[in-house]
This record gives sequence, structure tokens and C-alpha cells, in this order.
Amino acid sequence: MNNLEYAKIFQQALDEQVAATATTGWMEANAGQVIYNGGKEIKIPKMSLSGLSDYSREEGHVKGSITLTYQTKEMRMDRGVKFQLDAMDVDESNFVVSATNVLSQFQKTKVIPEVDAYRYSTIIQGAIDHGRVESGYTPDPDTIMQKLLGDIAKIEDVCGEGVQLVITMTALCANILSQSPLYAKNVDVTEFKAGSFYQKLRSIDDNPIIRVPSALMKSKYIFYDGVSEGQTDGGFEAHPDAVQANWIICARRVPIAVSKTDNIRIFDPSTNQKANAWQIDYRKYHDLFIMDNAYDLIFVNTQ
Repeated sequence: MNNLEYAKIFQQALDEQVAATATTGWMEANAGQVIYNGGKEIKIPKMSLSGLSDYSREEGHVKGSITLTYQTKEMRMDRGVKFQLDAMDVDESNFVVSATNVLSQFQKTKVIPEVDAYRYSTIIQGAIDHGRVESGYTPDPDTIMQKLLGDIAKIEDVCGEGVQLVITMTALCANILSQSPLYAKNVDVTEFKAGSFYQKLRSIDDNPIIRVPSALMKSKYIFYDGVSEGQTDGGFEAHPDAVQANWIICARRVPIAVSKTDNIRIFDPSTNQKANAWQIDYRKYHDLFIMDNAYDLIFVNTQ
């Protein structure tokens, strides 16, 4: 098997892993409407339609209009890393196993939490900028259910009850919610599909509740560049000015998440000029987009 075939295997497996295990993986289904041909640029369709007009018995129908345009966006997150597996530790017969273990662990512990944190922070900050947030609430078993139902109603007042919502909540808030005297009356179980995977989740009126670590639900993060002082290990951390969210409620169709493990390159020890080692170059483009007219379908509650 040549290095190009290795790269194809790893790239497909890594993309599938993000969709399956990221708590934001369900948002990638909305990227079906996006045109992406590689690289950093994507095109997002934007459609506008005219409304109904009076029908005339003499003139008939009033001519309506349909406008379809594409907004070109550039993915802001272009992240990468280089790994080397020493040739003395890894021969060609077990390279696939060793590299798969390294990349799988790397994605699970480093990439997926960072992607989730970035997506949640983008939604939270966007909600703040558009006035779709209530701040200053400390979760309490006696009030949390009323507060949550009230926030759901703020979105349903715009879109009605026929649109599925997704409730993303910190694990700590979910625990407090379970102690509410109204919990049994309002919470049920529903089947939720993210990509090709199904989960059974707690829900309110068939709107699933996704539990997320509090550390990933903040309004702002610092994403380390890997070269500056104090950032050489890469990764990310919460910004000192970050706001902690209690929960995010949004219509399922609103967040458009794009993620691409791009340009995986593999160099065998005979090709790698820097060391007698297998070298794997990993690069990921990703971003999250919300159309300007969709913020009415989002509401965030923060501490």
C-alpha cells in the first residue's frame, strides 16, 4: 500500500470520527446546502422570495420574484500539526495500526474538544451580538425548568412548534434540571440522529438535550498558534473575559458546520529528510456559519 492510499484511509476515518463523536457533529448535516470544493472557501446559498399578492380577475396573478445568490465565506480555522513515528518503533507492517491509534487519540482528546468549543463560542457570541441572550442566571432546581421552558417559547413564538430545536446544556445544568420538581412532567426520551449515528437522549417536547462539559460552552477562547511564548504546545483555553453559558437553544437547521480533514500527507522514513521516522502532516479546516436572518431561532442563557 502506498502513502497516498494510507492518507485516503486516515482522512475518511478521521472525518467520520468527528461527525460521530463531536457533540456538535449534528450541525454538519446542515452543510449539505454548502458548495465546497476544497481549500478554505465555501459558498452558502441565500434565497429570498416575494410574498402573496392579491389575485386579480382581470390581470390574474401578480408576478412574484425568486432571488438565489451565493455568499462566499472563508473558513477562519486553519489548524495543523506534524507527528513523527520513529522507524525503530514502527515498521511498515504495523504503521497503519500505530498511526491510527495516534491520530484517533489526537482527535478524541485534542481536535474534537477544540472544534466543539469553537462552534459553541461562535453561537454564543453571535447570540450576544444579536440580543438573543439572557444573562445572570444561576441555575436552581426550583426555577430552572420554568426558565428553560420560557426560553424555548421565545423561539417557538417565531417559528411555531413544528420546528425541531436542539437544547445544548452543560452537564452541571443538566444535573440541576434533573432535580427540578417539574422534571418528570416535562422530560421524556427521544431518538436523535447525528450523521449516520442514533442516540437516545432526554428531551422536552421531542427537542433533544445534549449534555456538554462546561469548559466547552464559553463565549470566547484563545486558540494557540504553536509558536508564540506560552503557546508552543498548541491547543486552546478559555479567554479571561469569556462568559459561561448555561444552555443554548437553536433550531436544528440553523448552525451550518463545515469540517474537513484536508491534505493529510505521509512520508515514509526513506523520504523523510529530517529524521529516520514516519512523518504525518495533519491539517483541518473548519468553521461554523449562521445566516443573519436565523438568529431569531437561537436563544442562549448565561451565568
